Amino acid sequence: MKSLFRPLFLAVLFTLSFTACKQNSDSSLLADSTMNPEDIALDGTTEVLEMPAPPFVPTPVGDRAAKKIIVNLEIIEKVGELANGVEYNFWTFNGTVPGAFIRARVGDEIELRLKNHEDSVFPHNIDLHSVNGPGGGAEASFVAPGKEAVFTFKALHAGLFVYHCAAAPVGMHIANGMYGLILIEPEGGLPAVDKEYYVMQGDFYTKGAFGEKGLQEFDIDKAIAEQPDYVLFNGNTGSLLGANELQAKVGETVRIFVGNGGPNLTSSFHVIGEIFDRVYVDGGMTINTNVQTTSIPAGGASIVEFKADVPGDYVLVDHAIFRAFHKGALGKIKVNGDENPKVFKKNEPLQTKS
Repeated sequence: MKSLFRPLFLAVLFTLSFTACKQNSDSSLLADSTMNPEDIALDGTTEVLEMPAPPFVPTPVGDRAAKKIIVNLEIIEKVGELANGVEYNFWTFNGTVPGAFIRARVGDEIELRLKNHEDSVFPHNIDLHSVNGPGGGAEASFVAPGKEAVFTFKALHAGLFVYHCAAAPVGMHIANGMYGLILIEPEGGLPAVDKEYYVMQGDFYTKGAFGEKGLQEFDIDKAIAEQPDYVLFNGNTGSLLGANELQAKVGETVRIFVGNGGPNLTSSFHVIGEIFDRVYVDGGMTINTNVQTTSIPAGGASIVEFKADVPGDYVLVDHAIFRAFHKGALGKIKVNGDENPKVFKKNEPLQTKS
């Protein structure tokens, strides 16, 4: 009896261990080697990172070796459109809200060059949540108008991280649009998808009410009270609508890098008519599956992925829903392609007997 029990026990133990290992590999993308990231050697090459304007992102890192990456950011204070007929004095990285999307891999050495445009009125800096160092680089990058600061850091942790200005008063700098995302991919890169987009939510505080025309000033009292007039994706009520809608085709896998600059509100990010197949929890490498809405705190980020199964219009919202339909947190993904009645179809009205 004992001779039969022992092999059976070992077989069950092996099965449980294998299942647990499979679950762990499915729920995490910690593909990094056991090597300390500090010790990952560079391949001797240098790349000046090309960073398109939001909602687009640089090309994936793939399976390349670690290298030196040069990131050029310029702080620009500029008047731009908050909504139709509504202007605002934005403070930006590279002239956009959010700032340019930075992309690298674990082990890269990143040289960040921060220039403050000569026409700026205020000094600024940058705090990257991906940096291990004082102030996330803020202390080393404090820069007056017309000046430039440079610092270097090693990318030690895979994930999607927020960066923002941390000059005093910090809340005001963030509220005026000074935030963006930096992605540090694991060794070997993220799995390939068909489409990638960059969306970042922010809350804005203006002297005038929502939709009031003209140049609007920042309202510090509303900001302290956490009562925004606008809650926006990518800094404008129309940034992801109309001609700016995101695009996908039936059968494609879509990945959205979602951030929340704040400065105050938590985002309940949802795509109406879709379920997130995979969510990188809090922007880290742990993966949750089959998620309807994901919570993203101010200063936080997430990566969401889904397959586009059915053609149509899919609306991006902050599901604190009055923010979507009354404060501007709306976007749209247009999915083109053939109908898929196996997944969804509209039935004919039922015929009632007279």
